[in-house]
Amino acid sequence: MARSEKLPPLGVRLTVDVEEVTRVEGTVFKARVRWTDPVSGRRDGTKRVHETRGDAAAWIERMRRTATTGIDPGQSLSDYVESIGDRWARGIDSTSTYDPYSAGLRLRVMPTLGHLPVAMITAGLVDRAIDEWEQQHGRSTVKNSIAPLVLVLDQAVRDGLIDRNPAKDRARRTNVGRSAQHDSEPPNPRDLALRDTTDLDRLVAALIEKGHHQSWGDTATLLATTAARISEIAGLRVGDIDWKQMLINIERQTYPGRGGLVTKPTKGRRRRQVPIITPLVPTLERLTRGRTAEDRLVHGPRGGTITTATLRDATDWDTVVTELGYPALVRHGLRHTALTWMADAGIDLHILQRVAGHRDPAVTSRYLHPDHRALAAAGDAFSTWWSPSGPQQPGLRLIKSETPEM
Repeated sequence: MARSEKLPPLGVRLTVDVEEVTRVEGTVFKARVRWTDPVSGRRDGTKRVHETRGDAAAWIERMRRTATTGIDPGQSLSDYVESIGDRWARGIDSTSTYDPYSAGLRLRVMPTLGHLPVAMITAGLVDRAIDEWEQQHGRSTVKNSIAPLVLVLDQAVRDGLIDRNPAKDRARRTNVGRSAQHDSEPPNPRDLALRDTTDLDRLVAALIEKGHHQSWGDTATLLATTAARISEIAGLRVGDIDWKQMLINIERQTYPGRGGLVTKPTKGRRRRQVPIITPLVPTLERLTRGRTAEDRLVHGPRGGTITTATLRDATDWDTVVTELGYPALVRHGLRHTALTWMADAGIDLHILQRVAGHRDPAVTSRYLHPDHRALAAAGDAFSTWWSPSGPQQPGLRLIKSETPEM
């Protein structure tokens, strides 16, 4: 339906008719809908010529639905997004999630699917759109394009334009984005970690040298010993260090968001405590000495908030990690490092889950070491249990059926 076409107001009663007209070039069908304007009380209406009676009837039905719902059921996805404004974004975090979702909608969803009528978008079309995005963009970019499409089509379901959200019926992908094209499995977080503490010491020293400030090394040290996210390190205050219990209380995150610096509860609003290990004590003593409880624990050379971007740029991170033999290491890799080392130290899964702040223990379990020696030892223990000399040997006996023969 053309955007300039007159639409009936919401809730009005329509009168309709279809007139068959014979012309030199053939027969056409003039469809007309009329209504009484609820404000002025005047009669108004619109009409359109169609090649078949069926097309005329379909157009009339669309006008009926427009009058019933206030939404043009034949409009394109682009027109629909423009008509609903930011209603699709209700419920998402305006300080962090909105901007990447909005960019995904504008830069990828609209150029690929925006010209199609909402009702014509199928799960297959969504799959092909995602296939196209995966050839050009990374994992996060693709996810930030799929998510707003799902939200927009959820709104279309609520508006009665479609009965089912086709973006939710898309083919499930184990991997998303360019980085997944040659990988059969998602990356194991253990593979994204430093090998040992010697490499951490080298990294900390290099970051301080490149960034010309101790704060860059302190941030790396905190990340690799607490398993916190960098936004959570930025959100720490001196008062969060509990020397009596030897714990760090992680309850907020600070990061640059929409409209400026944002401080809010941690991801999932899950407060948690992290143990202070002995190697971290000298760093924490230096950072807390002579300071008030409300002071930020760590900040940049000019007093600003340290983010993943400022740490990267100020220290020439990519060059540093490449020279250390970790070209794929990102700042979040230090969180993976801490969790990997904690798992290798024998920390129980349920404690590791609490430290990480994961809801699902299956996510945390990926940090456990696939120790073949431990598996072999488990097999030996089971063999001992099974053997005649073990503490118990299962007895096998045939139980005769008591079911009467037929």
